[in-house]
Amino acid sequence: MLGVWSTEQVKAAEDELLARTPSGALMRRAAFGVAVRAVAMLRSQTGGVAGRRVALLVGAGNNGGDALWAGYFLRRRGVGVTALLLAPDKAHPAGLDALRRAGGRVLTADSLTPPVAAALGAADLVVDGIVGLSARGPLRPAAASLVEAVDAPVLAVDLPSGVDPNTGATHGPAVHADATVTFGARKPVHVLAEGAVRSGVVHLVDIGLGPWLDEPAFSVLEPREVGELWRVPGPDDDKYSQGVTGVAAGSATYPGAAVLATGAAVLATSGMVRYAGWAADDVRARWPEAVATGSVEDAGRVQAWIVGPGLGTGQTGRDVLAEVLADGVPTCVDADGITLLAGDPTLWDSREPDAPVVLTPHDREFARIAEPLGIELGDDRPAAARALARRLDCVVLLKGHTTVIADQDGRALVNPAASAWLATAGSGDVLSGLIGAALATELDPLLAAGCAAWVHERAGMLAAAGAPAPASAILAAVPDAVRAARAAR
Repeated sequence: MLGVWSTEQVKAAEDELLARTPSGALMRRAAFGVAVRAVAMLRSQTGGVAGRRVALLVGAGNNGGDALWAGYFLRRRGVGVTALLLAPDKAHPAGLDALRRAGGRVLTADSLTPPVAAALGAADLVVDGIVGLSARGPLRPAAASLVEAVDAPVLAVDLPSGVDPNTGATHGPAVHADATVTFGARKPVHVLAEGAVRSGVVHLVDIGLGPWLDEPAFSVLEPREVGELWRVPGPDDDKYSQGVTGVAAGSATYPGAAVLATGAAVLATSGMVRYAGWAADDVRARWPEAVATGSVEDAGRVQAWIVGPGLGTGQTGRDVLAEVLADGVPTCVDADGITLLAGDPTLWDSREPDAPVVLTPHDREFARIAEPLGIELGDDRPAAARALARRLDCVVLLKGHTTVIADQDGRALVNPAASAWLATAGSGDVLSGLIGAALATELDPLLAAGCAAWVHERAGMLAAAGAPAPASAILAAVPDAVRAARAAR
């Protein structure tokens, strides 16, 4: 897994490393990594480097120092470099001196003067070194005016300025980078919320922090891991050993939810799918391989349940949810199931002790079930998901552009999305089917939810192919998404 560390963890590790490193060596190492990436970005435009122009947006402190030293290395490659100093009296002295000695140009940029605007307009690349990991809040007006004037590709130093380093949230003007070079470890800003979008492609430069880093704050599943964990039939398998998934979903009003959730479980290579509910005829018509009955008690034994999509929130839906929770197998509770639990917490009493449950709320569903417990969503989504998971003794998959999955033991995964194509009606029903199928294989519930989120996101990308796609197209792309994961092993 790709680890992600909080800024506090990274700073503590940096302090340990700095105590063992000659003065200035660590900054020059980091800055050289920025310069290497800048050269690659310049070459991708025309193939050449010498004579190209780079503008550095330089703030106070070490982040600005990284940008200045990167400018020094770029000057040695024949690049024309102009440093725009937002706080001239606080610019990093050694970095500023090195850039000047290398022939770099330096301008005061506390406002968008004509020379500053001209330097930005002539730049083939802009390096964002305005603020670092200690900064909080949006860009100040002077910096915001410079960023607004940028028309060239942007390379951010460590993080896009104006984005919260620990939550990825923005509350005002912020840099939108095409790429980010970060040092030693990935930070939450690179994978969470708006920060995941504004960071662009993240490039990690190893500066030797590894020995002093704690366990990561959370992790990102890599495709090869999903491929290794995702259950596919072996030579000794039969339909029962591959996992039997039960689906309690849909109603007369929402039969499509049942069709989508059942289809996802079928296409995710469940050995058998048993459907129980009002939409049995619709499910049989679309998925003849599913065993469809009208009630949970008639469905037969399963290794996992999916309950809630399109179920309804009346007494019938309540009874179905209670019966599924009492079955004692791993269960994915989605949509109306979450609403029912929020409205009547005594439904949790139906749950068999120690039976794993995965809740899959979007933001509004999260609020319904969490706020009565005193848990606010806020900007720190991993913290909120962890808090709810601990309180309810379950796994919480918090939907969003970045999906956050947390369990009752404090473990957390994130799945950054490459697009917003999954924001469409019925997409969540597909995800529920995938989670249920993964749970039926006896996979760790946290990993089951994480793998399902990855396959779901990849299926959305494949279905969209650059244009919006409905949930049925996302469903059809599930086998190709699984193949992509398997191919990455």
